[in-house]
Amino acid sequence: MIEISEKVEFNKIFKDFNETKCRYRVAKGSAGSGKSVNVAMDFILKLSDPYYKGANLLVLRKTEDTNRDSTFAELEAAIIKIFGIYSNKIWKITRNPLMMECTLTGSRIIFRGMYDDRQREKIKSITVKVGKLVWIWLEEATEFEESDIDILDDRLRGNLNEINPNLYYQMTFTFNPVSASHWIKSKYFDIDDTDIFTHHSTYLDNRFIDEAYHRRMMRRKERDPDGYRVYGLGEWGELGGLILTNYIVKEFNTNAENFDSMANGQDFGFNHANAILELGFKDGDVYVCSELYEYEKDTDELINIAEGRFDKTIDMFCDSAEPDRIKMWKKAGYNAKGVKKTEKASKKALAGATIKNYINSQIDWLKQRTIYIHPSCINTIKEIQQWKWQKDKTTNEYIDEPVNIFDDAIAALRYGCSKYMKDTNKLNNKKITSYVDLYY
Repeated sequence: MIEISEKVEFNKIFKDFNETKCRYRVAKGSAGSGKSVNVAMDFILKLSDPYYKGANLLVLRKTEDTNRDSTFAELEAAIIKIFGIYSNKIWKITRNPLMMECTLTGSRIIFRGMYDDRQREKIKSITVKVGKLVWIWLEEATEFEESDIDILDDRLRGNLNEINPNLYYQMTFTFNPVSASHWIKSKYFDIDDTDIFTHHSTYLDNRFIDEAYHRRMMRRKERDPDGYRVYGLGEWGELGGLILTNYIVKEFNTNAENFDSMANGQDFGFNHANAILELGFKDGDVYVCSELYEYEKDTDELINIAEGRFDKTIDMFCDSAEPDRIKMWKKAGYNAKGVKKTEKASKKALAGATIKNYINSQIDWLKQRTIYIHPSCINTIKEIQQWKWQKDKTTNEYIDEPVNIFDDAIAALRYGCSKYMKDTNKLNNKKITSYVDLYY
């Protein structure tokens, strides 16, 4: 066995999870429960141990690029925490492409995505230097389709005794349980199977969480009780109260010539996400083609990240409350403009118009068409799966006002669709011929 730092500590709740050799170990839990940190530590310890020599790990997010700031960062932090000043001698790390290799065992960690057929084919052709691919980690597992899992499951086969009798095949899932209708629940939680080990954890089980995080969760519990059940208590999201159910996640050609028209929508953010969506419009339906979704980035950083990813010549509709940011996007060559929500209402003799009216009218418009979401738009998918109406605190009944948390991609969707919302809505009994007339 290898010697590790005395500072390495685990949350005791994960002991059985780390020790199980079941083919499927499935960890659902709240945000901040420590499940991803635990999995990263567990894998680094095992892959660094000659006892498991010959083991290799494949780490997956639905989109390959999202590994960099999530799984890769978690595993790198685990290496530093475990080995300290000896980290560079024990693990060789490359960032282009993302890969890690242990000098003690020859074991490798390979990072991939699965959002299209090309990436799926890359997984089938993975080769390793020592041993076999025996472990797979799917972070944010709710991003994946059940067919993705079948492809991966088929990858874990063959006799391991000839390589190392201590090895075993295993798939690890970590996620927040957004919806009770998700296939993961029926496939792994609703059946009794000796090959499956399920685990539940919350931020309350994480002894390393600070008091500020506890206070943040209490605020969410007060403002968004249903969201707290999922992201605070790690429970399956209830099916009722969802605002948009008329969406389909599927692969489609995102080239501009496949649509009648296109637009970009942007919701500005820093502490909450800054979201940009590229949208296509065809036969009255909406197609979410691509997304940018970043936290704690200033406008210059976002413009650099967006370079080459979005068509600058098409309209980019942004929240008008941030004119300085819009100006910066214009200076960078984008056709950026503000979506004004109620400022012009009084001038149009619509004094009763409010942001609530505005958003609900947009929701009505969106409900009347099919929204197709490309599988690479993982954050848009997450948001639309849990975007709900608020509940009245007295009656516990849903009211016609959305929960205004975790809705940044949804806001970008609404902004991007604004100019197409014509001839379908009324406010204060006055017909609106165009949202462009009202809000730009």
